[in-house]
Amino acid sequence: MTPRRPRRRGRLLAGAAALAVVLAGGATWTVAAGDSPPEVHRQDRMAEMPADDGEPVAIDTSYFTAGDPGTRRPAVLLGHGFGGSKDDLRAQAETLARDGYAVLTWSARGFGASGGRVGLNDPEREVADVSRLIDWLAEQPEVLLDAEGDPRVGMSGASYGGAIALLAAGHDDRVDAVAPRITYWNLADALFPDGVFKKLWAGIFFTTGEGCANFSPELCAMYERVAVNGAPDEEATALLTARSPAAVADRIDVPALIVQGQHDSLFPLDHADAMATAIEANGAPVAVDWTWSGHDGGISEDHRIEERVTRWFDRYLKDDPAADTGPAFRVTRISGIDTTNGDTLLRGAEAAAYPGLAGDPRKIGLTGSAQDIANPAGGTPPSISAVPGLGSLSGLSTLGMGLALDFPGQFASFDSAPLAETVRVTGSPALRLHIASDAPEAVLFLKVYDVSPDGSSQSLPAQLVTPVRVTGTDGEGTTAELPLPAIDYPFEAGHRMRLVVSTTDLGYASPPEPATHTVTLADDDAALTVPTAPQATQLPASLPWWTWALPVAAAALAALLLLTGRHRPTRRTPAPDPQDPQDPQGPQDPQAPSTGTVPVPAQDPGPHGGPPADPAVPLHITGLTKRYAGSVDRYAVRDLGFSVERGQVLGLLGPNGAGKTTTLRMLMGLITPDAGEIRVFGQRITPGAPVLSRVGAFVEGAGFLPHLSGRANLELYWRATGRPAADAHLDEALEIAGLGDALARAVRTYSQGMRQRLAIAQAMLGLPDLLILDEPTNGLDPPQIREMREVMIRYAAQGRTVIVSSHLLAEVEQTCTHLVVMDRGRLLQAGPVAEIAGTGDTLLATLARPVPDELIERIAGLPGVTAVRRAPTDDEGLLIQLAGTTPADLLPELVRLEVPVAAIAPHRRLEDAFLTLIGGAA
Repeated sequence: MTPRRPRRRGRLLAGAAALAVVLAGGATWTVAAGDSPPEVHRQDRMAEMPADDGEPVAIDTSYFTAGDPGTRRPAVLLGHGFGGSKDDLRAQAETLARDGYAVLTWSARGFGASGGRVGLNDPEREVADVSRLIDWLAEQPEVLLDAEGDPRVGMSGASYGGAIALLAAGHDDRVDAVAPRITYWNLADALFPDGVFKKLWAGIFFTTGEGCANFSPELCAMYERVAVNGAPDEEATALLTARSPAAVADRIDVPALIVQGQHDSLFPLDHADAMATAIEANGAPVAVDWTWSGHDGGISEDHRIEERVTRWFDRYLKDDPAADTGPAFRVTRISGIDTTNGDTLLRGAEAAAYPGLAGDPRKIGLTGSAQDIANPAGGTPPSISAVPGLGSLSGLSTLGMGLALDFPGQFASFDSAPLAETVRVTGSPALRLHIASDAPEAVLFLKVYDVSPDGSSQSLPAQLVTPVRVTGTDGEGTTAELPLPAIDYPFEAGHRMRLVVSTTDLGYASPPEPATHTVTLADDDAALTVPTAPQATQLPASLPWWTWALPVAAAALAALLLLTGRHRPTRRTPAPDPQDPQDPQGPQDPQAPSTGTVPVPAQDPGPHGGPPADPAVPLHITGLTKRYAGSVDRYAVRDLGFSVERGQVLGLLGPNGAGKTTTLRMLMGLITPDAGEIRVFGQRITPGAPVLSRVGAFVEGAGFLPHLSGRANLELYWRATGRPAADAHLDEALEIAGLGDALARAVRTYSQGMRQRLAIAQAMLGLPDLLILDEPTNGLDPPQIREMREVMIRYAAQGRTVIVSSHLLAEVEQTCTHLVVMDRGRLLQAGPVAEIAGTGDTLLATLARPVPDELIERIAGLPGVTAVRRAPTDDEGLLIQLAGTTPADLLPELVRLEVPVAAIAPHRRLEDAFLTLIGGAA
């Protein structure tokens, strides 16, 4: 058995005998499928805890056990993440219970059904609550004791719950092992790294949900003070440090499995490094696991991690020497893409010792002259790296598809020579820079890009940036050794490393006063020191990627919205219908009914000799052409043209390879056409065009922070655009989306249909005049599809325009007012749905009552009728195919035969029309 440590229970345990006055309680049983797993027994209790003002605080708890109640077993406390509750942990708790543990979960103060206010793991509140929960465990007959009042207990949790595990281990000697996940070592360092205010992440903590009022008063006052000043003061730093595991660093001496995310701009890898260094120095076993996920998204490895946590507790709580706790260091890496389904394949690399962030260093030479960079007034516009709530950009960056942005004049860059061989950086690079300024200090943001061999593209590993505050920069300036983000990333042979030093970053506060800095490589033989870990050997097995949080198109669009923002448009009256030179039917009579094209005033000449551009027309496409890369005669889109009016729901249809996605990408400004033009409200579309602020878009798989409510996710997304809150028109977008009371619930509780509607509401923020939806009903069941249809119709009914691309033809027929049908990049037909789907040579005769087969045969014998059959979905309907006669001539004949006709109308389903069109094209 692991030797026990001396007790340091002190004042936190004073009065512990008063623990757990049961205010309300109950029990339920969960039975696993099959005969072998034991039943899990759950007790729900409200435990009474003291509060500062003398009023008791109720803490909601659940206690899980399984198997023989007479057998004593170790206990495990599981803590939830910020914004969550004990309910998030039920599945893991039941699994641990079946594995032979007594498991206690609880909702921390201010979360779930528990009372009190959030104290950010205050030792006098939340940490004291944990000690009293351990007191209660010591009284349970199923729990193994090391001594009277001393249960054998381990703790685990993610983020907020991981920090409370570490804090409890430092404040209460009865904790025997910990497994913290993606958490912080010092919360002050997380929110104020090097004294720079991490404003977006701090805003998530303090302004979502019930807002600052849900926090203890001293925390609320601290946030408001720092947010106003744009920088932390000593009091704020001391307050958060005192509530961090770093405050008890010398007292955490239990076996620790430290799991940290590579895609985490909130708690980067250096927090895990500080944990490992401190706990190992105290003589305790430590293992470090860098996963492929984090607070910025990535790919979940929850199942693997939970299994490893169980084995860790098996070894250090059950004293099982055969338990495989895994290597001292493990890092997850991409091993490739599954070409059958597009999944990203993951593979681990292991080492027998944790290499730290310095690792085995290599020198990579950099070149570049001294460069002047400006800090703009107020730090606007800012560079972009990681954006909370849009964090899957970080996962894309490692695939070479991420997005980061730096503004000219606001950054300096220094490049390496092309790499002779692949260099995998594992840890935190560093270099020496000389900084001179007209201000006494400089706030700078450092990052290292991976630049392609031809220099045409660059990607930012995990979208990470390191903020630094450099003092003594006025006068002659100062030279400083500066760190870069800790990463695990392969820079391939032939690629370059590019160091960028920027004055701004969207996620952080910059000094409000303008300043100019001069950045110079400090040494003649300047080099970037990059750590490597050659001892980390690749494992043969790979894991599928099941949880893309945001596809490539969504990431690019989200970044576009960050740059362009939206304003409330001026309402214009829809114009009358025009002639459309791109209409395959040919020019129309000006007096003919509308087919979905729009006239444009003559005073604004249009492109290619076509009609002039009208600022009232939502979309006008002329001669749009895009060739496949490297081809001179193969086209993704060729000579495409159509227009869309206000109030229309336009369906963009076509088989795979028709060019729909390419068209939408050009419409959103993501790619540039080879020829032709797209005009939105009269303005030509180019990448980053200001008019794109009037365009909203949704592509399948929008990513949300699961622990936040639907409303909080949308508020966070809009804040990330940097636009005024009033311009979001959040309530109007939410009313159209129709999510109701679900907006107050955590997104993790949403059904697929609710997530889809929330994603569309996100695209509707700012009430864009033109809304683009790509496959919005994918993965939905029929009731959810119906709800999505109503959302689109309601939005267009307010005078806006919706373009929807979908493969569900029956749904398009019910939702859309107009259609554009494409095949092999060309326009086949455009016009109202009724015109395309409702014409043809077949009539549907609805009957007042069924008719016998003999009467059907008589109808088939009428002149001009080639076939008659019963309607497959209506016993009282007949499908009558005509040849050489008209409905007007047929109707009297049906009356003469005494056919009980109730109604007669053209019958041609959109599917039939669609197949006819593309069949003809083929």
